[in-house]
Formats: sequence, C-alpha cells, structure tokens
Amino acid sequence: MEKFETKIGDANLSIETGKLAKFASGSVTIRLGDTVLLVTSVIADKPKDGATYFPLLIDFEEKMYASGKISGSRFIKREGRASDNAILTARLTDRPLRPLFPKGFYNDVQVVVTVLSADLIYDPDTLSIIGASASLTLAGAPFSGPIGAVRVGYIDDKFVINPSYEQLASESKLDLIVAGTKDKVLMIEAGMNELDEAKLSEAIEFAHKSLQPSISIQEEMVKKMKIAKKEYPLLSPTDEMVNEITSKIGGDLEKAVYDSDKTERNTAMNDLKDSILEEYVNEDTPTIVVEDAFGKIVKKIFRENILKSSKRPDGRKLDEIRDLSCEVATLPRTHGSAIFNRGETQALTIATLGSVGDEQMIDTMDQSTTKRYLHHYNFPPYSVGEVRPMRGPGRRDIGHGALAEKALIPVVPSREEFPYTIRLVSEILGSNGSSSMAAVCGSTLSLMDAGVPISNPVVGIAMGVVNDEKGGFKVLTDIAGMEDFNGDMDFKIAGTKNGVTALQLDMKVIGMDMKVLQDAIDQSKKARKQILDLITKCISEPRKDVSKFAPQVEIVTIDPEKIKDVIGSGGKVINGMIDRAGGRDVTEINIEDDGAIYVSSSKPEYVTQIVKEIKNLTREAKVGEIYDGKVTRIMDFGAFVEIFPGTEGLVHISQLDNKRVGKVTDIVKEGDAVTVKVVEIDSQGRVNLSRKAMLGGRQDKK
Repeated sequence: MEKFETKIGDANLSIETGKLAKFASGSVTIRLGDTVLLVTSVIADKPKDGATYFPLLIDFEEKMYASGKISGSRFIKREGRASDNAILTARLTDRPLRPLFPKGFYNDVQVVVTVLSADLIYDPDTLSIIGASASLTLAGAPFSGPIGAVRVGYIDDKFVINPSYEQLASESKLDLIVAGTKDKVLMIEAGMNELDEAKLSEAIEFAHKSLQPSISIQEEMVKKMKIAKKEYPLLSPTDEMVNEITSKIGGDLEKAVYDSDKTERNTAMNDLKDSILEEYVNEDTPTIVVEDAFGKIVKKIFRENILKSSKRPDGRKLDEIRDLSCEVATLPRTHGSAIFNRGETQALTIATLGSVGDEQMIDTMDQSTTKRYLHHYNFPPYSVGEVRPMRGPGRRDIGHGALAEKALIPVVPSREEFPYTIRLVSEILGSNGSSSMAAVCGSTLSLMDAGVPISNPVVGIAMGVVNDEKGGFKVLTDIAGMEDFNGDMDFKIAGTKNGVTALQLDMKVIGMDMKVLQDAIDQSKKARKQILDLITKCISEPRKDVSKFAPQVEIVTIDPEKIKDVIGSGGKVINGMIDRAGGRDVTEINIEDDGAIYVSSSKPEYVTQIVKEIKNLTREAKVGEIYDGKVTRIMDFGAFVEIFPGTEGLVHISQLDNKRVGKVTDIVKEGDAVTVKVVEIDSQGRVNLSRKAMLGGRQDKK
C-alpha cells in the first residue's frame, strides 16, 4: 500500500493505491479536500473481436451517499441512469485519454470512477481525469501518460486554482478545465463571461503550469513502485500493404477526396474502400487492419495537400468559411424558431417559453436546485444519410447540447429581467462538421425571434490544424467532417463581439503547443465577426414582445408575511383564483419565499385579473389615503366599511357627517358605497376612517 501527496493551489492532493479494488488492473483512491474518488481500470488481455474503433469506456458513478443524501424521488431511492453531469464528466475524462493510446490497440479498456465522498466544495471532474491517468498508469496501459488536469477561475482580476462551487456561481468570470502532458495541452473545456482572447490565452497558459504537480505525483508513483508499461499486440497494417494499396487506388482516391460534394465524395470513397476490403480481408488480415490502411492513405493525401499547397477538399482558403445563410420565424406556432446553414451543416433551433413552474428540478449527488435555461441537441441518423435506431440522446448529443448551452448562458437575462423558463432544442438536419457550433448560431437566432432579451448575439466556429513533422502547422477555419477526422485538432470557440463565452478543445495527437492555440484563437475572430454580421442582418435585435402563443407572465412582489393570505387555508384562496382563471391547464401561480409571485397564463386577461386580486389581498391601508368603500356592518357607535377586499375600518359616528348624528342609519345603511379617508391606524392595527373629512372634496382617492 502506497500513498503520494502534493498540493494543487492551496489544497492537498493525495493518491493512494493497494488498499481498495485489488482485482482491477489498476486502482487508486484520489482525494482533494474531503472529496474522495475510487478510480479503477481493467484492460482486456487481447483485442476485441470485430472491433471497428478503440473500445475505451469511461463510467463516472455519482453516489448519493457521497454527499450524505437520499434521492428526493418518492419512488426510486437507488442510483439509476447516469445524470447529464455524470455523462459530461465521463466525456471530460475520455477526451484527453483517448488520443494517448497507440493506433492499432483494440483491447477493451474500462475506467470506472466512483465518487465515495463529496465535500460540495471541489467539483470531482478534474480529479476524475487525474485518477483515470493514475489508474491506467498502474495498470501498465500502453498510453503516453501520465497526464494532469486542473480547474481555473478568474476572480477579482486574478486567476484562481480550484475555485469552489460557490465561487464559480457567484464570483468567477471563467470556468476553465485544462488537461495536458508535461509539455502540451491535450484538452480544454471552458465557459466564460465574454472574456477577451488575450486573457483567455493567458488563462490556458496559467492552467497548464498549474496542472504540473498532478503529473509529478504520478511520476513519483511510477518511480517508487517501478511500474512498467505492458506489451500488447497492435493490429496495424504493414508499410508494404499501405504502399501496395496506394499504388492501386491512390490516384482515384485523391480525386474522390477532392470532390466538393459530400455525398458524391462519400460514395466514391466507399466504393474504393469496398474494393480493397474485398481483396485484402482474410483470416489473417481482419477488416479493421485494411480499413486502417485505407484511412492512412486518405490522411496522407489530405495532410500533404494542406501542408504543401494549402489545398482543402472543397477548394476553400484556409481562413474561409463555407456559404452561410439563415432565417427566423420558420415555424408558425412555436415561440421562436430559426434555421442556420453553414455549408452542408444545417441546424433548426426552436425556442419554447414556459412559466417558472416549468423549471427543471435537479437532484444529483452534488446539486439540489432548479434550472431555467436548457439547451437540448438532437443528431438524428438522417443528418448524415445513415440508418440506425433512435433510442434517445447519446453521450455525444448530451455533450454538444451542454456546450451550446454554456455558450449562451452569459447573455441570457436573469429571471427577474425575463420571468420565463427557456428551452432550446437544436435539431441537426444535416451535418458535415461542427454541428454544435451551428446549434449555437441557431440558438441565438431562435432566442431573438422568441423575444428573449439576450444582451448580445453569440456565434461559434470550429477550427482545425494540421501539423508537420518539423514543427510547422496550418490552421483551418470552419473545418468540415473530413478535416476534423484527418486533422490534429477540433477547436470549438463561441463568443460575442465583446469576447469568448465557451471553448472546447479535443486533440487527435499527443498535445498542442500554445503557439498553435493562440493562432487558432486569433484566426477565429475574423470568422466569428463574419457570422455575427450575417445574424444581425437576419434579425438585428430581440423582438420587443414574446409570441402570442407563449404564456404571458407578470411578477407581483408582496410582503412575505402576506403569503399566507394569498394561499389561504388549505390553499383555498390561491386555488380559487386559478379556477376563476381557466384552471391549471391555463393559468399558473408560483410563489417564492421572498414574496415574489409569478403569475402566468396563456390568456393575458387572466394574468391581469389575478394580479389585481393579489394586490387587493395584500394591500395595506395607510394614513391619509382615500378609498371608495362599502358599508359592511352597522353598529350603534359607527359603521364598518370595507375599503378593499379583506380590510375593514371603522367610521365612528362622530366622523360620519359635519353635523351631529343621532343614529348611524340616518347617514348610511349596510351596502352603501361611501368615500372615506384613513385618519388613524392604532397600535393593534385597527383602521379608523372618516367620512366627514371627505365632505369638502375627494383628493388622492385610492
């Protein structure tokens, strides 16, 4: 049993091994503060039969017990399907690890990250990356690790390592996660509040330096425990096979690669691949090896043309965007809709506005809250001309939706400014590269069409790079599918005219220098400006009003002590108001603890009606105010007058008239309408009124 310790920022990081899960190929317990994760890895002894890709599986297991919680569901108390947050963390762990394994390695590898203790201060996602690296290192995995990771915030103009949940929510302008090797950046995931590009580059450099201790602690572990990488067979084509296939189809393949029409290109390439598979696949040479050879030839053709002559498959310049177009108000009954086209990639995004009661309830290991802005992304098979069963969103769909959501969050108005729940759905109707950034652009258009007062339009673009063996490189703007697959980087960046709001970097090679990242960030600015110009021509600003099909919402703020008056005994009062306004299918009333009441209805007249009723229920009489009231009771000493619903005051007999009054009924009778003035509210809250004070005139009537 061994334990290794270091510091990440101000917090202690420890990695312990040899204590738990001893049957796993590699097992560590990693701790930061009181957050503890068990990370295990198991590597199969031989390649997976029929593998068509590297079968790496990352599972992130949230356990409610880790934070001392029991599920809020009345019916299901054990953990079930992974939450979106768990899926995103699993993807975050997968992305920097996958490119580190050698080509031709097709053994099953599973990493299971189990959260045993969560202090609700530090997010366990960066620990998951470090723990997975340490576990794989212990297992002798044939990968180019170890790697490290760190989260960085930006608070009071300073970079902060490992900001807490609270700091990220209320203080930080940046939420940046960087994973990398000792020398290079492997993965970036970031959301930020319109941070300028120069500060973003500075933050990435700071993060890369800050993650070094998480690598050093693993190197110490390797050295002390004398860990060696294990040898595994690789299923790779020989150079002779690659050269032989190149001589047979190289010219035809290059012609197919540079066919500008994606459908015709794919058809021609598939025909060539099928002919090679038929010729070369046999008992000794599995399909994956021949496909790998074919892929290497395609990659070589693509990369040589980029590096030597800046020639792209569709003929564009390196910094040129594909043809752009957009439209809004596409659908007649939705609250907002838009289509965004970039080349062959097409996103239809629909905005739906709901009441605050439509907010999503979040009940996970580390969150018990609500969510009012949601973005969902769908990638149906027809978008790439494929046939496959549709079984709900996969991990990729959830990840792309989360990225688009992150990009828009900084410009979405607060609930106080815009009292609606907002749901966006991006339907990807066609895809040839960077559909997630098309979803960002479509979302901006759809939000403005729906009348959501976003502070600035947000657009996104995907950048790529091709490196040569001597350290040179070419940056590509708006990468298409083939450029993504055969290049070295997929760098998605979204932002407004003021700065960046979201960034995601994934590498196809072992890391990237800061010079490359900086050039990609700089080159993306021109592209983002071009798309912004298009969007503002399509719709220059958010519509002044929401759709007539959207619910109408109004906020009433009352004294929290009056909430009981609005609800009534057993909910009698509030239910009565809802019933008089068409029932729960038409009208909704949501009351907050601070006295904010959100009234929403599909019929505006019901909103007006309920707001008036609430104001009457919660009004308070003030000395000097004048009311038109109604006599409710006659007593010998005076008359009680209701000045507004639920509030009565006494007009003493001496305050009924300018002259002496013998009997109250000589002046007023029950049911009479009278104008009165509040002359006193005594220490017990009793309201004293005067009719006599109004006989000379009616000023300031309420």
